[in-house]
Parts: sequence; structure tokens; C-alpha cells
Amino acid sequence: MLNFTLPETPALATLRALASERILVLDGAMGTMIQTLGLGEEDFTGHGHIHGPGCRRHYHPEHPQQGNNDLLVLTQPEAVEDIQFTFAMAGADILETNTFSSTTIAQADYGLEDAVHDLNVAGAQVARRAADRATAEDGKPRFVAGAVGPTNRTASISPDVNDPGFRAVSFDALRIAYGQQIDGLIEGGSDLILIETIFDTLNAKAAIFAAFEAFARAGQRLPIMISGTITDASGRTLSGQTPTAFWHSVAHARPFTVGLNCALGAEAMRPHMAEIAGVANALTCAYPNAGLPNAFGEYDETPEQTAAQVEAFARDGIVNVVGGCCGTTPDHIRAIAEAVAPFAPRKVAA
Repeated sequence: MLNFTLPETPALATLRALASERILVLDGAMGTMIQTLGLGEEDFTGHGHIHGPGCRRHYHPEHPQQGNNDLLVLTQPEAVEDIQFTFAMAGADILETNTFSSTTIAQADYGLEDAVHDLNVAGAQVARRAADRATAEDGKPRFVAGAVGPTNRTASISPDVNDPGFRAVSFDALRIAYGQQIDGLIEGGSDLILIETIFDTLNAKAAIFAAFEAFARAGQRLPIMISGTITDASGRTLSGQTPTAFWHSVAHARPFTVGLNCALGAEAMRPHMAEIAGVANALTCAYPNAGLPNAFGEYDETPEQTAAQVEAFARDGIVNVVGGCCGTTPDHIRAIAEAVAPFAPRKVAA
């Protein structure tokens, strides 16, 4: 049972008011921007120690940390903050925390399970500083969305084709891991919780349940954004749901937004977003990749190309929040923000 009697945070009322006036803008891809910094192992580890605020844990030499982007909120917080600030000044109203993989399940690959609380607290604090800097610069309110990724395990599908009944993770294990993460995100100052890149709706249900448990511990309810991902031309999530089925599976959470991100570029995402917009009685959010990756895993779609496609979402009245996922830079977000500005937000059915 999800408890909706908890008091809502003041941010939710402000977000609702802004969303009734215009299409809101989410930021772009943190990973793309981190790659441009050319960081090496010592940059990720802080020269041998994970030394960020409140974190005194040593890294394990047997676990290389290069590529563990979430760790940078502790070892290179200024670099992460500058990226988020740049997205904010490009037009983003909502900044995601750099915590996509900050669960014990995902951090097990790096031997950093014990650091997840610090990663999430610091991740929210860094994004909060970037948001406040931008607001001080131009007077526009900014909001911090605590990013909760799907983990690298699925609760609905067996990873072993020879044992279809096997599961690599249980619902309770996911719930506990997500709860630890969300507690840290709330403590660090997040305004929203963003459960994103959902390929398995059972994972998302565990995250939703964990979020409401965390809200009860905090004594207040944060707005939740829920974003699935369509994995191929079938128009379904990895666990087999259509966009309509996905919505009905998460509607009980009464999300602030529901929508899609990642996987497909805007052009291929459009019919699936239109389907969600036709059934959801919540605000809708779309943040596609900058097209599909090329043979080198890079994204070739220009800001103008991406913005033109997202503009069509706005023109056709199927979105309330837009942004960018893999491959999208501050230039993409600026172009998207400018492209959707003339259009009214989607009307939500009662």
C-alpha cells in the first residue's frame, strides 16, 4: 500500500504551476559530457582515495574505477557541478543527479557497495549547487531530480536461457537497494525522484515501493517521475510491455510525469510517446537519445536535428516535459528548449 497522506513537498506545487504554463525542460546526457573531459583512473579515484564530503572509504585496487561516472560526485564534484550548471543555463528546468548507478547492486561491479549512501547524498548536493548557481544567475527556479537507474539486473527475466525460472535478483533485494539510494537522494536535497530507463517494470515497481517507504521515513512525499525505455522496433519494453501496459502498471504511483527515454531517437520514439499521451492522466515526459549510435557508439544527430523532432512532439500536444538522453549536449538542450517554447503543454485528461 502506497501512502498518499504524507505532506507533499513545496516543490511539487511550484512544478505543477510551471507545468500548467509551459513545457518544462529536463537536462541532457551526463555521460557524453564526462567523456569530453578525458578523465583517467586517478581522476576517478581521487589519487587513491574516495575523499568527497562525508566519505572516508578507500577504493579497492583490484577494482578499477575508470568509467564509474557516479563516483565523480565525490572525487571530481566541481566538474560534475559545472556540467549540470551548463545544462541549466542552456535552458534546463530540471537537473538530474549523477547517480544513475548508485545502488549497491550496480556498485558491486566496482566494489563500492559501502559508498552508496555517500554517492547519493553528494550527488544530490552537487546538483543542488548547480541549480542554485543557475537560479542566482537568471532568477529562474531550478529543480533537482534524484536519478534512479534500473540496475544491471532484471527481476522478470532469467539471464540463463537454459533455466527460465532463474532470477538474478529478487524484488526485496531491489527494494532494499533502491531504498538506500532514495534515502540518500532525499537527504542530499532532491526535489523529485526520477525512476528512469525502465526496461523491466517489476524493477520499477520495487523502486516505487522503496520510494514510498523512503518518503515515510522522511515524513514528506516527493513527486515521482517514471520513464520507461523501448528497446527495439517491437515497441515494447525488454520485459514485453507495450506503452499502454507500462502506464497501467505504474499508474498506482500517481506519478508527476510518465514517459520514455533512451534507446530510440526522437523519430522512432514518437508513436510510443503518442500512445502514452493518449492513456495517461499524468504529465508526460520524453527525453530521447540524439538518434541511434553509429558503428563507434557515438551519436551523430545535431542539436538542430534533435530539436526539430522534439518540436513535433510539442506541436502535436503529446508532451509536458522534454529533454535529452544519450549523446545530447547543452547545445542540444538549448535547441530543444527554444524549439518547444512557442507551444502549449499537453492537456492532461481528468
